[in-house]
Amino acid sequence: MEFALLNDEPVADPASDLLGTGRAARELARLLHDSRTSTPFTLAVDAGWGMGKSSLMRLVEAELKQGYQDVETVWYNAWTASGADALEGLIKSVLARFDKRRLRRALHHIEEHSLLIRAVQTVLTVVAAPFGAAGIVNRFWRDLSVDAKARNDMREALRDLATQWAESAPHEPRRLLVVFIDDLDRCSEDTVLAVCEAVKVYLDVPGLAFVIGCDRSALGPSGLLRDLGPAGSAFMEKIFQTSYRIPVTGDEDIEGYVRQCAERSGVHELLADETLVRLIAERSARNPRRIKRLINGFGLECSLNPVWQQYESEAVIRTLLLQHLYADFYRTLLASDRGHRNTAEEFLDYRVARRVLGQPAVTPDGESWQTTVRHLAEHGLAAPDLADPDEWGTVLARLEEYLPIGFPALERDQNFVTLVEELLAMPGATELVERLRRGVGPVASVAADEDEGRPRPYAGSFVLWVDDHPDNNAGIAGRLQSLGAKVALAEDARSAERILTGPTRVDLLISDVSRGMDGDAGFAALQRWRESGRYDGPAIFYTARVTPNGEQRSSGLSAEIATRPSELYEYVDSVLTAGRRPPDPATVRELA
Repeated sequence: MEFALLNDEPVADPASDLLGTGRAARELARLLHDSRTSTPFTLAVDAGWGMGKSSLMRLVEAELKQGYQDVETVWYNAWTASGADALEGLIKSVLARFDKRRLRRALHHIEEHSLLIRAVQTVLTVVAAPFGAAGIVNRFWRDLSVDAKARNDMREALRDLATQWAESAPHEPRRLLVVFIDDLDRCSEDTVLAVCEAVKVYLDVPGLAFVIGCDRSALGPSGLLRDLGPAGSAFMEKIFQTSYRIPVTGDEDIEGYVRQCAERSGVHELLADETLVRLIAERSARNPRRIKRLINGFGLECSLNPVWQQYESEAVIRTLLLQHLYADFYRTLLASDRGHRNTAEEFLDYRVARRVLGQPAVTPDGESWQTTVRHLAEHGLAAPDLADPDEWGTVLARLEEYLPIGFPALERDQNFVTLVEELLAMPGATELVERLRRGVGPVASVAADEDEGRPRPYAGSFVLWVDDHPDNNAGIAGRLQSLGAKVALAEDARSAERILTGPTRVDLLISDVSRGMDGDAGFAALQRWRESGRYDGPAIFYTARVTPNGEQRSSGLSAEIATRPSELYEYVDSVLTAGRRPPDPATVRELA
């Protein structure tokens, strides 16, 4: 299988449109053109992350360029700006779309009407200087944005300039400048407000239409702008005259999109079964960007991980859907701890127990009750009296203290439940999960020559790492050593105690939680060391399985819990640099 990555760029060419967005783009382009006498106005292209806002806007832009001679366009990506820079950047982008000759003529017009002394000075300077359009724009902005009065005057100057440009069309009605603003919902609050100020306060002039790509819900009172007061919220409401909500793609189109992405990436052989195509479309919430990321993930895994060569494509797809759509659960599933059985099976048993214990008024069938009793016993809990259901709710709450934190929320996610049920119903699924758990190998450590010249902020620090599978942490340990720390690896509590009672002071203890069949080994060992005085320093538990009970025990031992390398590095950095320098976010990001 020859695999190629799919890019995440928006579609700009109608020939590359895989979702049939072209029809909507043609209609929107026609609507914008036919509405040019109604300018100024603002149209929001509204959709969630990855649902095709940028692609639709690019296709509308292409339609306008190809089909309408009296329409000009500007593309402005708000995400590339910040705060006040967004205001300046957007206004300059619009001004730069006017050619140099028209800019000079407009400035002459300003001079003739004596709108403001500052503008006259600008005109005299510009006419005399050999500036291009960019130079005129920069001078225009510099002279007309120095204070509040100048900015007020700038509104009039911009209105005059845009009106002259719009009315210069050789035929009626006026010309149209369409300004596309993309990724507004990915910006900070300051940038959003600056862009909206530019649109409504400075560029709300005849001849201009704005098409803004954003998730309206993300800009609402419960989203990014939740801290706005009533006046700010009212201002935002005035920005958008109308919205076009991108509809969810239909079954046939989205399944065709999955097949075409698979064909382009080279993983089409994995998706020969139409059931899998539908599965990807449904589990990705029909989101084109998510589908691309899934397809890329499939290709990378199948190309690089030899485990997949031994299993049917349906098992590969279902497992990788868990990996990409439910990453936290997948990490727990592949956790190296042997103190707990297959997490997917554990989840389905929990689901039965939750249904039984959560409905005390309903008498459970024999099989469900047996599953509940067994599940409780696995976590050291006694089954409640079958004849006394009043205590069932309390037992359920105690059970959830010993289960991964995400289980209750996942139990309410029917897509997740179905995915796990379908995976475990397949022949060889348990063996596949176990192979994947065993197949999580060590990460290559940093080569010595790469460390030459690297700052060593952890120099002089000593880290003790206790884990019965030390090879799994070799890459992280190598990173810490490259920054100057000395890292000692211990496979059990006895080996760790020899180090703790030795001559070298341990600055930081990193520990797993489960070892062998003991699911609490890490907690128990640290508690002994705390009580005996062997170790009273900072400690971090590094584990893929976090439960409410585990969080409580960790807190009681004055320790932290990390589930991801980035979290671990952040804690390590804060401990090993305490008293030397503030934690360095750049170092943490580099490590992660």
